[in-house]
Amino acid sequence: MPSPNDIKKGTIINRNNILWLVVDFQRVSPGKGSSFVRTKMKNLKTGKVIEENLKSSETLTFEDVQYKKMQYLFNDGTLYTFMDNQTYEQVAVSGSEMEEEIPYLKEGLEITVVMHEGAAVTVALPQKIEYTVTYTEPAVKGDTASGNVLKEAEMDNGLKVKVPAFIKQGDVVIINTDQGAYSERVSK
Repeated sequence: MPSPNDIKKGTIINRNNILWLVVDFQRVSPGKGSSFVRTKMKNLKTGKVIEENLKSSETLTFEDVQYKKMQYLFNDGTLYTFMDNQTYEQVAVSGSEMEEEIPYLKEGLEITVVMHEGAAVTVALPQKIEYTVTYTEPAVKGDTASGNVLKEAEMDNGLKVKVPAFIKQGDVVIINTDQGAYSERVSK
């Protein structure tokens, strides 16, 4: 039987017939007492995130899930539709099941959809995504003298991110989805 020591980010756990997605975890070995795993888990039905400590001696039920590469197509306000590029099968995921990922979505983006018993339960974004800057204030001469000067920029999907002062409208940049921050500019 799986134990909390087998937990990884993205693991789906079944506790009392409720599916939980492990968002974050940390193994803790205190000097006194038994070790445990501190987890941050998201209820896949309600979207509620809880923090819970699991003793290493506990047994858990990991759910069997499939990970499918799919392309984001569109949303209708509440449901986000994705398509499998091999079978052209389409699945919809509720916005409440993927609130943190929504700002990064853009038409045509290839992501991983987590499937459980034929239904999509959540999505996993690539760690880095390319966007085109559609609007940012021009750099002011002398601003860059101090080094790390950041300004706000709007991407082609509406996402707003702080970028270095040298980034201008039309530049293609890479955004790290784990931190929601600028990573690098794509050279032309």
